[in-house]
Amino acid sequence: MSDAAAPVTLVIFGASGDLAHRLLLPGLGTLLKAEPDLRLTLIGASDLYWPQERWTELVSSVLPAGGCPTERVHKQLGTTRYVRLDVTDPDQLRAFLFELTGQIVLYFALPPAVTMKACEALARIDLPAGIRLAIEKPFGTDLASAHRFNTLLARLVGEDQIFRVDHFLGKETVLNLLGLRFANRVLEPTWNAENIERVEIIDDEALALEGRAGYYDRAGALKDMIQSHLLLVMAMFAMEEPARLDAVELRDLMVHTLRSTHLWGDDPVAASRRARYTAGTIQGRTIPAYVAETGVDPARETETLAEVTVEIRNSRWAGVPIRLRSGKALGDGVRGITVVYRSVAHQPEGFRNLAACDVLRIGMSPETLELVLATNAGGDRWDLERTRLAAELGDSPLRPYGQILSGIIQGDPMLSVRGDVAEECWRILTPVVEAWSDGRVPLDEYHAGSSGPLSWR
Repeated sequence: MSDAAAPVTLVIFGASGDLAHRLLLPGLGTLLKAEPDLRLTLIGASDLYWPQERWTELVSSVLPAGGCPTERVHKQLGTTRYVRLDVTDPDQLRAFLFELTGQIVLYFALPPAVTMKACEALARIDLPAGIRLAIEKPFGTDLASAHRFNTLLARLVGEDQIFRVDHFLGKETVLNLLGLRFANRVLEPTWNAENIERVEIIDDEALALEGRAGYYDRAGALKDMIQSHLLLVMAMFAMEEPARLDAVELRDLMVHTLRSTHLWGDDPVAASRRARYTAGTIQGRTIPAYVAETGVDPARETETLAEVTVEIRNSRWAGVPIRLRSGKALGDGVRGITVVYRSVAHQPEGFRNLAACDVLRIGMSPETLELVLATNAGGDRWDLERTRLAAELGDSPLRPYGQILSGIIQGDPMLSVRGDVAEECWRILTPVVEAWSDGRVPLDEYHAGSSGPLSWR
């Protein structure tokens, strides 16, 4: 929990955008509910003209979505304001920052290119002592730009004041990986290539573009989801045991895992697939083809479904394919981690059938845990069948963005992405980005509402 005695000024750059409305403010609502004594001044800033009433209306309507009590919302409204600001103008930034008090947090809810320009502007002024910068992903657009961005940020503040935000690290299921792995003797000894045949980390969603062409059509599924979110989940899943749960230990082990990660067979063509949705139906809604969505440029050939297979080349994981997949407008909406165990080395004679592989499923949305084992069948004791042991995991009182904001406010970067971690994620996928750009991997198609291209099955 944060220090309730220390006042905090949270500035959201890009406050008029979708991220603030859909995720940041509802997440803040859960934090304000969990920490009712938090002394927070909330300032929204963007280059659009908004009357104060419009910002107040937004805050008052969205904070309760995170469960923030009415009296806490009213209290927060008394300390919130909206500022029209060009974040790329050093003079405007200097005047704006000079008026702020308390622990200052600048949250860049902006496109990467604008965030970069804003940080270049900050480099030209004297920053308040102890200021913290929260940077939304993606961190750059490729390895070279990510390195340039990290170099720029290092000129502004120390690494402990930089919070590269990836909200997947605030998801309860991802955090539960630590307890699941390291607090259970039944699992930890089997968490290796000797016992595990393959791993799948999938985040498919039924939502289509939903008006996000401005960002998504320039990013696509590979950069939007796999490059950041899923590689980080994989690192948490596969890393070695930490001596303690703190920012140094956890992120050291994550980057160690990522440095050992390579494309399967070192072949970006064979190890990756991409596709784009055509028109279809999802839950009774007619979905237009991606190329027909407003704001989409078909010539970009942006993928809405991406799949990459990697291998972690160390003594624990060598030889285990890890499939990372994410897409939009998919009917099944599978979101989670699937661990498929190897078959038993020997099965006694006398059973009528071979046992299927044991499977562990860790659901991310909803948060579930399922273990599928081979057992004797009820009808015939010499038949083997599959038995499922399932549980729903308890929800955290904080949404992922509430969890992330809590860490930023209390100055704990454990759940933020360190600069070297961000660069390693780009390093892993750079050959795929280049192969797709060169047209060496075909762009397949699938109907909206399906589970993906027929040829992928």
